[in-house]
Amino acid sequence: MSDGLLPPEIEELAKRVVEANSAIGRKVTVAESCTGGLVAAALTEVPGSSSVLDRGFVTYSNESKMECLDVSLEIIETFGAVSIACAWAMAKGALERSNADIAVAISGVAGPAGGTDLKPVGTVVFARVVRGEEGEPEGELKRFEPASRAEIRREATICALELLLP
Repeated sequence: MSDGLLPPEIEELAKRVVEANSAIGRKVTVAESCTGGLVAAALTEVPGSSSVLDRGFVTYSNESKMECLDVSLEIIETFGAVSIACAWAMAKGALERSNADIAVAISGVAGPAGGTDLKPVGTVVFARVVRGEEGEPEGELKRFEPASRAEIRREATICALELLLP
């Protein structure tokens, strides 16, 4: 049993992320929606994380995605907040508004309500943008089912942390 704030598997993964990024001198930023700051919280549980985590953005509402990360209304209206296009725009915005070398964004439907036929509860999208790397955005859609709200948020946190590993 861990004495930490978060489950041991998340704390262990966060420690790996901090150590690996610290070893290569890389700073990270996160843009979180459905995880509500859990990725940043996991990173800051690790002593020495200040050498790696530049900042985190919790942009839960569509308005905050637009205001804080410059996600366009057109992307939200066309694809929705839970889309790879939106997650990529979130990651890009976080990178532009930080001193980080890599940004990961997470947006999803944690439930128990809010799902649709196209995007049921448990649908979570991720995107990663690396400073200086051009080309197609990295994005991924995952479906965590059947799962509780807590399980979906926990699994999304793990996936986001894995995306921060070099």
